[in-house]
Amino acid sequence: MNNEAPTALILGGTGRTGSLLADGLAQRGITPRTAARSGADVRFDWDDPATHADALARVDRLYLVTPTLRVRYADQVAAFLDLAEAAGVRHVTYLSVYNADQAPEGVDISAVEADLASRHSITHSILRPAWVMQNFTDDHLPVIEGVITAPSAGGREAFVDAADIAAVAVETLMDTETHAGATYSLTGPQALTFGEVADIIASASGRPITYSDINQETWINGALAAGVPVDFAVIMHWLTGSIVAGDGATPTDDIEKVTGRPATTFRQFAHRNAHAWTSS
Repeated sequence: MNNEAPTALILGGTGRTGSLLADGLAQRGITPRTAARSGADVRFDWDDPATHADALARVDRLYLVTPTLRVRYADQVAAFLDLAEAAGVRHVTYLSVYNADQAPEGVDISAVEADLASRHSITHSILRPAWVMQNFTDDHLPVIEGVITAPSAGGREAFVDAADIAAVAVETLMDTETHAGATYSLTGPQALTFGEVADIIASASGRPITYSDINQETWINGALAAGVPVDFAVIMHWLTGSIVAGDGATPTDDIEKVTGRPATTFRQFAHRNAHAWTSS
């Protein structure tokens, strides 16, 4: 009789959700195996297929994070999922994007969702998170000289805490049967403007923080000039364009339904991470 604990391979294992997911699974009796190009339990590189088989050895469930800063990757992911099936993976939790079914043509987010749905020897769960609160504590939407700069035209977004995404992922990987075939739209409990976010950060940090709206094209061109791949501009147009058009994420109760506790508010997140805006 095999008494070994189940093992979950966590792609993006050093990332914002992956590291939290690893801790959550370990606390619940599942062995996490983090995978990344460096700093993880095993080396994994989407562009180096030689790293794939070793990562999948003795794994029965998978947290799927697709290649970053790309728009076309469905064939690459499909080949990896073929290998995962052959290696014995029987459940995949896929980190997708809010409203993935509305992604622009030529972006492979929904293609991966469809691929998972077509496979009969594995079950799957799909997580579609809104913009992540951690964007404001890292290089995605940094506070520079007291200012948050991003295009929004006053639109709102139900920003979600990465810890809540990880908590939902834990449940889907723990109880794969209950969450088989499920799609969860993961949001915070409030739809906020960027100006309201700036006010909350200012209150939590004790520093004057303001928001500066910016032309969408100007902002995207700045990102491209900073090194974001040109092909990724279509994703940036879509994600920011949704907010500008007033179609940003709206609050759902999916986090509470899955985890049994309410989603984190932005104010709670800001107070928990005030050091990010007060440190030198």
